Amino acid sequence: MRKLIQGGTIVNEGRNFIGSLVIENDCITEIIEGKQTPRGSFDETVNATGCFVLPGVIDDHVHFREPGLTEKADIESESRAAAYGGVTSYFEMPNTAPQTTTLEALHDKWERARQSSHVNYSFFIGATNANYKLFPQLDAHTIPGIKLFMGASTGNMLVDRRDALELTFRTAAELNLPVMTHCEDSGIINENMKTAKEQFGDDPDITHHWEIRSEKACWTSSLLAVELARKYKTQLHIAHVSTAKELSLANQPEDEGRITLEAVIAHIAFSSEDYLTKKALIKCNPSVKTVADRTAIRQALTDGRITMIGTDHAPHLLTQKQGGCAKAASGMPMVQFSLVTMLELVDEGVLTMEQMVELMSHAPARLFRIDRRGFLRKGYKADITIVSPHQPWTVNEECIQSKCKWSPMTGHTYQWRVLHTFCNGHHLLNEGEFDHTIRGERLTFRNDN
Repeated sequence: MRKLIQGGTIVNEGRNFIGSLVIENDCITEIIEGKQTPRGSFDETVNATGCFVLPGVIDDHVHFREPGLTEKADIESESRAAAYGGVTSYFEMPNTAPQTTTLEALHDKWERARQSSHVNYSFFIGATNANYKLFPQLDAHTIPGIKLFMGASTGNMLVDRRDALELTFRTAAELNLPVMTHCEDSGIINENMKTAKEQFGDDPDITHHWEIRSEKACWTSSLLAVELARKYKTQLHIAHVSTAKELSLANQPEDEGRITLEAVIAHIAFSSEDYLTKKALIKCNPSVKTVADRTAIRQALTDGRITMIGTDHAPHLLTQKQGGCAKAASGMPMVQFSLVTMLELVDEGVLTMEQMVELMSHAPARLFRIDRRGFLRKGYKADITIVSPHQPWTVNEECIQSKCKWSPMTGHTYQWRVLHTFCNGHHLLNEGEFDHTIRGERLTFRNDN
C-alpha cells in the first residue's frame, strides 16, 4: 500500500514547512518540501491543505485499568480514545489487578494489548519492596523502564523501605533502565489528612486537596529520588511534577541529563481555583495546585526544565468521583484531549507548535530510546497525526471514547480537531470514521549506553 499525505504544514524537529509525506506499507519513505506532487501512483491520497502534519503523540503515562478494573476502562476503549486524540503510542502503568510486578503479569498485558490495542503499546514493570531480584531477568529492549511509587500508592506497590529504594535505583542503573517515580511523601500526606479531618470532618471538601497532598509532600519525596539517582547514576524521570519548587531539580550540570521531569495535562490546564467549579472531577495525585504553580509549570515547558508531557490518563466511574478529599477517587481520563489542550496553549502563545511537538513526540522517543518512532523521518514508522485549526467542537458524552464516558473537559469547546491518525501506516482515524480492525504494535527500545 502506497499512501500520500499532501500539502499540509509539516512540523518536525524544530521546523515547519509545506510539504508531503509518502507512506509505503508501515513506514515513511519520502518527505518532500514544497507543493510539488510526488511521482507515481497512490492507493490513497489525503489532502492536508490548511492542516498541520505532526508525528504521532507518544503518551508516556497512562492507566488503562486492564486487567482487573475493566468496569472503568479497558485497553480497547482507551486505545481508541488515544487514537481519537492523535496519540499513536502509550506506556501503561503497573497498578492494575494483578499489579504488573511479575514477568507473568507483564507477558499477560502484552498479549492483551496484542489482541485489543488500536495503537502502539508498552508497559512499565512496577517496583515493590521485594521484587528487585527479578529486574535482571527483564529484556531492556521490550519495556520503557521501572515504575516506582515512592509514596501514596496502594497495596504492595508503595516502596517505602530505604534498602528497597537503594536496590531499585542501583539495579536499574546496572541494567541501563530508566526509573519513573511517583513522588509524594505518604507520612506528610497522612498527617495532613488527619489534621484536615479534625478540622473539616471525615471527608474534607475537595478545595483542601492541594493542601493535604501538599508541596512539601512532593518536594520531600522528589528530593529523595534525586539523591538516590545521583548516588547510583540512575536515569530518573519524575512523573507529573505539580509544584514550582520541584522544577529546580532539573538541568543541574552534575546530572548530565539523567534527571528529567514530566508534566501532565491536569497540572498544565487546571489550578486550585478550578476545584470550586470542577470539584472532584479534577482530583488527582499529585494534586492540582496553585495558579502560581501552574504558571511556573507552563513556563518550564519552554526552557528545558520539563522534558515531556504525559496525561496520567486514569479513568474511574463517575460515581467513584463523588465526594471530597477522602472519598472521591483520584484520576481523570485525558488521553483523548491532551493534544487539543496543548494546541490551545500554542494559540495562547504559551509555547510554539515546534516546542509542543518536541514535548509530546520527540522527547519521549529520545528519552526512552524508542525504535524508529516519534519523528517524521524516512525509514521511521508512519505514526502520523493531522490536525486542523478553526474547527470548533464541544466535548460531550457522545464524543468521549473512554469507557467511563465523562471528562473534566465536558462542555468545553475546542478550536482544533484531530482529523486523521495514522498508526504504522494504517489510516486508523479518518475524519471521524474509525477502523476498529486495526491493531497497534508492541514498542521496542534501544538499550545503548
